[in-house]
Amino acid sequence: MNYKTIPEMFFSVIEEQKNKNILNYKNNDDWIPITGSEVKDIVVNLSGSLLYLDLLPKDKVSILSSTSHKWALADYSILSAGMTTTTVYPTLIEEQVEFILNDSESKLIFVENKDQFEKINKIYNKCESLKYIVLLDDDSIGDSIDYCYKFSDLLILGKNHIKKNNISIIEDYSMKISENDLVTLIYTSGTTGMPKGVMLSHKNLISNLTEVVKLQDNLYKEKFLSFLPLSHVLERMAGHFFPMFIKSKIYYAENIETVGVNMSEVSPSIVVCVPRFFEKMYDKIMAGLKDAPTIRQKLFSWGLKIGKDYTNLTHANQSIPFLLKLKHKIADKLIYSKVRAKLGGKIKFFISGGAPLPQKIAEFFSGIGITILEGYGLTETSPVLTSNTPEKIRFGTVGVKLDNVELKIAEDGEILAKGPNVMLGYYNNKEATDEVFDNDGWFHTGDIGKIDDDGFLKITDRKKSLLVTSAGKNIAPAPLEVALNQSKYIQQTLIIGDKRNFISALIVPNYDNINDFLFSINKEKLSNEAMVDHPDVLKLLDAEIKSIMDKFSSYESVKKYKLLPNEFSIEKGEMTPKMSIVRKKVIANYENLIETIYK
Repeated sequence: MNYKTIPEMFFSVIEEQKNKNILNYKNNDDWIPITGSEVKDIVVNLSGSLLYLDLLPKDKVSILSSTSHKWALADYSILSAGMTTTTVYPTLIEEQVEFILNDSESKLIFVENKDQFEKINKIYNKCESLKYIVLLDDDSIGDSIDYCYKFSDLLILGKNHIKKNNISIIEDYSMKISENDLVTLIYTSGTTGMPKGVMLSHKNLISNLTEVVKLQDNLYKEKFLSFLPLSHVLERMAGHFFPMFIKSKIYYAENIETVGVNMSEVSPSIVVCVPRFFEKMYDKIMAGLKDAPTIRQKLFSWGLKIGKDYTNLTHANQSIPFLLKLKHKIADKLIYSKVRAKLGGKIKFFISGGAPLPQKIAEFFSGIGITILEGYGLTETSPVLTSNTPEKIRFGTVGVKLDNVELKIAEDGEILAKGPNVMLGYYNNKEATDEVFDNDGWFHTGDIGKIDDDGFLKITDRKKSLLVTSAGKNIAPAPLEVALNQSKYIQQTLIIGDKRNFISALIVPNYDNINDFLFSINKEKLSNEAMVDHPDVLKLLDAEIKSIMDKFSSYESVKKYKLLPNEFSIEKGEMTPKMSIVRKKVIANYENLIETIYK
């Protein structure tokens, strides 16, 4: 069906699935299902409660919470009343939340728990438009405060308000929404400056859903596991709206630490992840192999080679020799199926986004029979611009463009985009909007890339990240950082060298793997602080970095580096909530250390 708005899609799907299990959450040891009719009742009554509190269509309502079924229900209730959802990362500090609430003019905010309530209550009087706070977990902390409500109490108020005033949320509100109305404000955390509120309309999101569903045949009634932040556009689309669009079940992981356990419990067919998830899974598999008997190590290496040969021929649309087919079948029974079983046994594919997926990782998982589909897009593009598909994968690329998207590469290498999925603009910020749209209507992504002869897009760097050495050499740091981060001894990397006479790096070691190495050479394990200057560690990293840099030209290779005793963190402003490194902040935090490199 051709939907025009998110609520139209939502109510159509819910009506068809009213007796089916739609949303699922875990309570103690049990998974609790919510049927379509139950979901509809909650959303309708919650929409009614917003009207009871005198909010109006087009008003802004914020959600400050970790991913959960209540996040999803709150979102659909806001949209069904014709209002706009403003998403707020639960990791943001008070000052950042205050800016978002004031800039968006949010009138009500749903908060996850007592901790988030206290964060908002401290700034409540500084937020001129904010009238109400709603506790999703029904904590009693706000019982004596007249502007605070429990989620469950709000449902009752909404139900009574609808009945008393003979209101139809569907007919009176959701069906009157225009495709050009604002669905959401998503504030990009960005790596520089204040966040900007990306305005996405119903048309933006529906046009993206309509095209994404074409990437894979027979996607219908799948089972999703949701755990990434719903405040980010990737999970909001791929793990929230998209499953509803294709009439699928959604299971909400208890938290980020239980994802592995929850996968084995619910056996999802599709999971949305970020590259760090796969990197940790890879490290865990390799660490397990290290202690395995030699025969098992050799069997795994054999199976990995068979898998790579098989998938390479498959992706090249070439016929598979009979002997390779037979070996692949044996490897699947002995190796691949056992890995898939730990992931629930029914995975069709993973979706990876939010950051570049190292090619080595993609090839490894493909080799053991697990498909990871990497795509590309931005909050401003709803988000998908390109994607690999199960039938059309090229490792090291982010796939080909969607049919309703136009892409081109500017003279300076920047990726430009057009399409119905491109945002309306930045809220209250015409200057920033004008900066990213040219006179011909092309949206400037800020990413540097190349499109090959078959239409596959490869991202090479961020335009603003390009370094220019004092010798005038242009260096893209991302390829260097990606290459270094593939070492099992390196956790995070920031390449430095702008206006300097050579390239250097700040490196966060993989502390556990380095201590494993020290143990293997009969040396004592070290604290993080002791590790950064230890001769054995530096000798190991010297050799590791030299080997990796052999693949790069001399002028772009890392000449010196410093190890750090702590990971880059959100709390210190060094990482965005979607785990991108804030280059300027890291450089500012380690200014003195960097100067020692260049003395």
